Amino acid sequence: MNILAFAASLRRESHNKKLLNLAVEIARDEGATVDLADFHEFDMPLYNGDLETEHGLPPGAQELVHRITAADGIMIAAPEYNYSISGALKNAIDWASRARPTPFRGRHGLIMAASTSVVGGIRGLWQLRIPLEGNGMMLYPDMYALASAQKAFDEDGRLTDPPHITRLEGTVRGYVRMAKALSATP
Repeated sequence: MNILAFAASLRRESHNKKLLNLAVEIARDEGATVDLADFHEFDMPLYNGDLETEHGLPPGAQELVHRITAADGIMIAAPEYNYSISGALKNAIDWASRARPTPFRGRHGLIMAASTSVVGGIRGLWQLRIPLEGNGMMLYPDMYALASAQKAFDEDGRLTDPPHITRLEGTVRGYVRMAKALSATP
């Protein structure tokens, strides 16, 4: 089972990148093959129907579509911006959704967030479900939201609070088990 994983953050020291790296370790321990991507690999202009008509999908969107298509599922760590998803992530979803067939349909996914807020980015995750599920992706029912992320990691990028570790492990392991079952279904 192959999973594409990326943190939809452009910051070098992103809390979401740290969270995703831990989730990738857990998924690999569960037997998943993980393609860990850097969101910069999917650089693309703002969606514009005229650009699409004149030039087709830009290279960054083509790369995202290629990587999604090569995977059975996707793990996304997404920052929350203004109680919703980041413009960069929404733009990437909009461009990728223009490919035919849509690369999201038939894929499964896990979404997570790390935020400095006390709610951990959960509001953005609820918003992220809409375009992903609307494009045919089956998302794992549980989402992982890490609150007060600025205090949650040690200098090596590891979570310091045992309940956070246990919950992350349970969420990722549960997702991988679901993904394996779905991948085994004809």
